Amino acid sequence: MLGKRNVFLIGPMGSGKTAVGKYIARLTSAPFYDSDTEIEHRTGVDIPFIFEKEGEAGFRQREREAIAALTQLEPIVLATGGGAVLLEDNRRCLAARGCVVYLETSIAQQTNRVRRGRNRPLLSDADPASKLTELMRHRGPLYTEIADIIVTTDGRKVAAVAEDIMRGLEARTL
Repeated sequence: MLGKRNVFLIGPMGSGKTAVGKYIARLTSAPFYDSDTEIEHRTGVDIPFIFEKEGEAGFRQREREAIAALTQLEPIVLATGGGAVLLEDNRRCLAARGCVVYLETSIAQQTNRVRRGRNRPLLSDADPASKLTELMRHRGPLYTEIADIIVTTDGRKVAAVAEDIMRGLEARTL
C-alpha cells in the first residue's frame, strides 16, 4: 500500500508515536523504527545516559545522524523523538523523504501518558506540565511546519488514530 513512501511520525512525547507507528507498520507490512531505540542500539547506552554524559546537544547530534540514515530506507514507518524537529537538517530529511504525520496531543494528555516513564531526561528535574508547555511553545510550530497530515490523539485508541492516518495516506496517493 505504501509503495516507496515512508511514514514519519512526529509530535511531542506522550503523543503515541511508537504505539501508532507499530500499528501502521503492521497494516502496511513496512518495517518499524524508533529513532530513540536506534540511537540506543548504536551507542549501547540508554537516552538518559547520553543526556547525562553529552548533554542535549550531544544527543541531538546522535539523533541527527540516526534520522539521516533511517530516512534513506524505503519503505519504513519511523517514530521520531519529540525534539527531532528542533534541527533544520532533521526537518529537511523528514519532509523530503516521506509523509510526515504530526500526532497532536494536549498537554494534559501528554502529562498523563509520561508520568509513569523514567526514560524522559527533559522531565527529570521539572514539573512535567510546565516543562511540556514550554517544549510545545517552541516545538509546536515546527511540527506544523513540516506536517503533511495532522491527527489528534487525545482520548483515542491506537487503532482509531492509525485508521485516520491510513485514510490520509490513501487520499494523498489518489
